[in-house]
Amino acid sequence: MKLCTPLTILVSLPSLLGAHANDLAAQTQPATRHLTDLNWMEVREWVPARTTTVLLPVGTLEAHGVVPNGADILVPDSLALRMAAELDVLVAPTINYGVNTGLDEFPGTFGVSESLLRETAEAVMRGLDRSGFRNIIVLNGHGPNFGPLNDAAREVFRDTDARILVINWWSVTPDITEEVYGTQGGHAGNNETAAILALRPDLVHEDRYEGPSQATAFATGWQAWPFPSSIGLYAPGEGLPDFDLEKAERYFARVVTRMSEISRDVIEKWDRAGL
Repeated sequence: MKLCTPLTILVSLPSLLGAHANDLAAQTQPATRHLTDLNWMEVREWVPARTTTVLLPVGTLEAHGVVPNGADILVPDSLALRMAAELDVLVAPTINYGVNTGLDEFPGTFGVSESLLRETAEAVMRGLDRSGFRNIIVLNGHGPNFGPLNDAAREVFRDTDARILVINWWSVTPDITEEVYGTQGGHAGNNETAAILALRPDLVHEDRYEGPSQATAFATGWQAWPFPSSIGLYAPGEGLPDFDLEKAERYFARVVTRMSEISRDVIEKWDRAGL
């Protein structure tokens, strides 16, 4: 058996280290996009040398017709994972509890106060900034979260070098809803039902859908506490749930593309302006 001399070992060690460095250089994407699955050494290698952008999903638990109470969590979390591959960025753990309003009496619906969400989101954003992320893209899945998230983003932006974008996914895609379904959307309506159907068809219970009687249109001039239906329509008679899987997959793919386009465009303009 041939034995290695000390000189051979000393010569071989740099070669091995060089090979490891070459392997890292050749690696074009991380083994996972989730910060939860990366160890601290991997984070150090990737941030900020390889990416300075992170996606932060935010949702809540709230009744959603015949799709799960966690719809506002599942959608932004899945959006983040699909967008991460397209934008070559990482994904922070989802903030699962948000600000609930008129559906609190429906079983399994609960959240946190506006002040707690604002403080939590601000702390998370500051932590992401300290970790080396310059761009924080907040993917919001629940309307009443928007104000507290914007407040948190503004404070962190003023105190740090972070640049923060907060997006309501359904608010920037109404034209896609109308193109695919021919109507406006709704809370737990065609757009949100489509998103869950595209992601987790096993969690969509079409057999429990009873038709228009299960929905109420949002209106000006009156407000009921609690809101009488867990399906809320943006326009009377429009946006009722649709259970066509092909439409749902086409719809959600276009939503992912739109959200990625907005994020990329804002970051490019930040860079161009030297902000």
